[in-house]
Amino acid sequence: MTLDEVLLYVILGCIVAAVVGIGVGYLLRKRIAEARIGSAEEKAKQIADDAKKMLESASREAETLKKETLVQTKEEIHKLREDVEQESKQRRDELQKYEQRLVQKENNLDWRSGNLEQREAQLDKKEVQVKVQKDKLEALYSQQEAKLEEISQLSRAQAKDMIIARVDEELTHEKAVRIRDAIEEAQATADTKAREIIAGAIQRNAADTVSETTVSVVALPNEEMKGRIIGREGRNIRAIETLTGVDLIIDDTPEAVILSCFDPIRREIARLALESLVKDGRIHPARIEEVVAKTKKDVEKEIREAGEQAVMQCGIRGMNPDLIKILGRLKYRTSYGQNVLQHCIDTSYFAGIMAADIGADVDLAKRAGLLHDIGKAVDREQEGTHVELGVELAQKFHEPPQVINAIASHHGDTEPTCIESVLVAAADAISAARPGARRETLENYIKRLTKLEDIAKSFSGVSNCYAIQAGRELRVIVKPEKVSEDQATILAHDISQRVEKELQYPGQVKVVVIRETRATDFAK
Repeated sequence: MTLDEVLLYVILGCIVAAVVGIGVGYLLRKRIAEARIGSAEEKAKQIADDAKKMLESASREAETLKKETLVQTKEEIHKLREDVEQESKQRRDELQKYEQRLVQKENNLDWRSGNLEQREAQLDKKEVQVKVQKDKLEALYSQQEAKLEEISQLSRAQAKDMIIARVDEELTHEKAVRIRDAIEEAQATADTKAREIIAGAIQRNAADTVSETTVSVVALPNEEMKGRIIGREGRNIRAIETLTGVDLIIDDTPEAVILSCFDPIRREIARLALESLVKDGRIHPARIEEVVAKTKKDVEKEIREAGEQAVMQCGIRGMNPDLIKILGRLKYRTSYGQNVLQHCIDTSYFAGIMAADIGADVDLAKRAGLLHDIGKAVDREQEGTHVELGVELAQKFHEPPQVINAIASHHGDTEPTCIESVLVAAADAISAARPGARRETLENYIKRLTKLEDIAKSFSGVSNCYAIQAGRELRVIVKPEKVSEDQATILAHDISQRVEKELQYPGQVKVVVIRETRATDFAK
């Protein structure tokens, strides 16, 4: 056999083998597919049987639930029917009771109506009888009156005039006697009664009087704190004195610093600020400025609360809040050493007590007494007497005319137009005249220092000024944009010359003009 024949047989054998393989594969795939189809048909049949069973079961459950629901519905309908019948029965019973009551009331009304008719008939008979009797009495009275006129030979009008004239004569004499007795009694007891009223008012408002001072003492924890208060090259103490206008005296007094200033508000701000700095321990110019600013706000709040407490203490209502705040400033104002706010409260009490004793308007007298010195709260800031400023404030805040007149007349500058104004003037004198209530020297001292500051403030470019060291030094702070270095020197000379001309003072007054420029920026 040749090579070509061998290759031909091999190729034919391969073809036959492939045909046989394809046929066998086809038969195998057919059998597998038939087996799968049979299995799927069995599963489908089983699922259908299961579904049929589930439907039958659900149908049976639905039928059972339907029967149970029908039974429950019938029971509820039966129960509701019983409830409705029972409620209807109760309502029928109630209606029957109401009907019985109405019938009973109708019977009672019929009975009462019959009684009223009988009484009306009886009253009609009595009215007829009374009318007959009245006619008889009037006829008899006319006959008697005619007989009396015939006997007295006077008509009725003449007799009436005669009787009235006699009664008037007797009453006139009696009135004159009583008036004369009342006048004599009033003259005999007026002074005694007035003393009793005033003495009673004073006794019912007895109060201690505290003398005001011009220094305050701040206790220190140790001597080392004095050096921290002074600071490097005295910068801390200068900052405190510049910001508060108070003179700090650091002497040999152990563990204490003395604050000296005639203005009690400044002194209180400085005291509270220094105590806060000592307690905190951080003492430097920036911290001092921050604490002083905070302390000023706290003192303003205390001033407002003092005014509110005074108004509440005197039982006064309807006062303007701004006027109350101005009134609170009197807590730090003194007059001849007497605290003005306490003096106003005392005056209010005295005026109210005396008004009650003599029958005047108590509320109006107390209100006028509390406000009579309100002008002293602003007399150091505005031109005019405290009386004029007080009248302006009262008019500004729409106080009653009686209060305005009491303020204007309590020192005799104006004639009083009501009894309350007279009582306020008397109460003011009572409060001020008590032993130890006032001291002349302190008032003169305060007026001198106030005048010293007013002179400095009158110059242009002055921002603020403080009289310290008991008036021996006047510290003037100027606005740097308005006053140059050369002008500051001239300003100090002009102020000192004017102080020499207008004030009388012991020793000499040192005028210090402070010009400070600050530059501030922020790193962002």
